[in-house]
Amino acid sequence: MTATHGPGSMHGVGSMHGVRSMHGGNVAVVGAAETSGLGVLPEMSMVQLHAEAARYALADAGLSIGDIDGLATAGPLPMEVSDYLGITPRWVDGTMVGGCSFLLHVRHAAAAIAAGAATTVLITHGESGRSRVGMSRYAAMSTDTASGQFEVPYGALLPYATFTVPALRFLHERGMSRADLAEVVVAQREWAMGNPRAFRRKPITAEEVLNSSPPVAYPFTRDMCCVVTDGGGALVLTAADRAADLGSAGRAVYLLGSGEATEAPIMSQMADVGSFGAFRRSSAEAFATAGLSHSDIDHLMCYDAFAHLPLYMLEDLGFVGRGESGAFIASGATRPGGSLPMNTNGGGLSYTHTGMYGMFAMQEAIRQLRGEAAAQVSGVRTSFVQGVGMYFAASASLIFASQRP
Repeated sequence: MTATHGPGSMHGVGSMHGVRSMHGGNVAVVGAAETSGLGVLPEMSMVQLHAEAARYALADAGLSIGDIDGLATAGPLPMEVSDYLGITPRWVDGTMVGGCSFLLHVRHAAAAIAAGAATTVLITHGESGRSRVGMSRYAAMSTDTASGQFEVPYGALLPYATFTVPALRFLHERGMSRADLAEVVVAQREWAMGNPRAFRRKPITAEEVLNSSPPVAYPFTRDMCCVVTDGGGALVLTAADRAADLGSAGRAVYLLGSGEATEAPIMSQMADVGSFGAFRRSSAEAFATAGLSHSDIDHLMCYDAFAHLPLYMLEDLGFVGRGESGAFIASGATRPGGSLPMNTNGGGLSYTHTGMYGMFAMQEAIRQLRGEAAAQVSGVRTSFVQGVGMYFAASASLIFASQRP
């Protein structure tokens, strides 16, 4: 296994204005919760999912609505959620870059808290991705957009069709095959089997993954695509010094480092479809601001809307060398008992995926660090969370720890 970059690869990161005060464990997650149900929830609208998750996260933190002066969300506008909850924030963030938006919200909230722009920030997510209650309708892509001109005419209408080209290029350049995609599914299903909240829990073999029907879009079979669910989650962040005074102080999780990056808004304009530069840049900044290296990471959450994404992330984040990701997963390294436990809730492929998965990746990292996960890994002190936005358009990286440095 070869690490391709380390904490020193982001020249000048440590000198960025304010970056040290928002990192290094100075900001903490003091509340974290998901909605009581995940999966098929036709009785709850999108905003109700936001509200339930927020209520549970606040209870987890031992706080109330009146304690919140900052709010961030993606999907609805921040004021839609704040008004529904009865919050009058002095700081809001409606950053929307796809499924990793909520990771960016954590980074932005930490900066706001460090700067004094907010004291306690609530980040909410709620999505009726399966039942579509209170959700806007899918709209046809206009021909006067970049995607409408350069991708839709070739059949790239939805994620599973758009992701086929980069996935095939990635495999081809490395001499890998669809079997490597299947191993990702099998590894993550092993984690989901012991998780009662996971949407897919049935054991599966690589051969069954490859032969699952109906076929979706080559090289993807059904099980290589994420589940489609309803649900939500929320986080509460505040300064670590204030967290020490809260009743939840013993369960606080600390932000050590973070990074964000973007590239082209459409897949066909990627600089290199076989490797995502934004993954490399945001993860390098996260390592640099945390002052950690790959060997310091105990647990990894990789946003996995499709089976090729963890392969990209393992390589682009530098946990393995180029072309080593498939063999690394097939070796059992990311499975229960492996050297780098990854996607321990089952991931978007097996646990849940409402359309934007980033919130759930963070929730599992926090559970692991608190020692509260359904499939708990022993001795987790640090967790790296990697997100992707849209079809290789945005990237966000966070490093959390169970103890303040």
